[in-house]
Amino acid sequence: MKNIVFDLAGVVVARNEERCPQEIMDYFYFINSGEPMPEFWDDYDRGTRETDSVAEALAAFRGSDIETAKRLMLSAITYQETIPATAKLIADLKSADYRLFVLSNMSKDYIDFLRQMEVFKHFEGEVVSCEVGLIKPEKEIYTLLLERYNLEPEQTMFIDDRKQNVEAAAEVGIVPFHFDRCNPEKSCEQLRCILLK
Repeated sequence: MKNIVFDLAGVVVARNEERCPQEIMDYFYFINSGEPMPEFWDDYDRGTRETDSVAEALAAFRGSDIETAKRLMLSAITYQETIPATAKLIADLKSADYRLFVLSNMSKDYIDFLRQMEVFKHFEGEVVSCEVGLIKPEKEIYTLLLERYNLEPEQTMFIDDRKQNVEAAAEVGIVPFHFDRCNPEKSCEQLRCILLK
């Protein structure tokens, strides 16, 4: 294995539940439900729908007013923090000379905020959905990653907390790892046993 590719939300970063107001956790219940995302949220991640339009659709979806939807959308971003176990793993993988990449479904609002985090210095390259007009688990986003950075799929592991996303990666020959967002420490320890033994 030479290349390790990380999803972001639920793997590298997550909302700090101790700091994040319950109102936000409840309002965005659908993001961590494991169910398919609403179409308007996929459009947000794909970069084909702007913040105001998404806020309008989100308000209708959650039965709230548009101002509340937009306020909570933008506020929720600021509660994202690096997951300590994953941050340590990423630093250790970099020290072990792995090539590290990001492959994430992420809106422009979110990725602009996350790129300011210290952990991003370890990544050699990124494929972010809003910048390429594709979303996981569409096959094309995985092949774009491989082609953009000249990666051999059998030498590349993809880590994601959504089962359908790692299954799609496996279909193009990438080695899948399903990350447990509820127990990141356990998943990071499993990855250490595989990659850093």
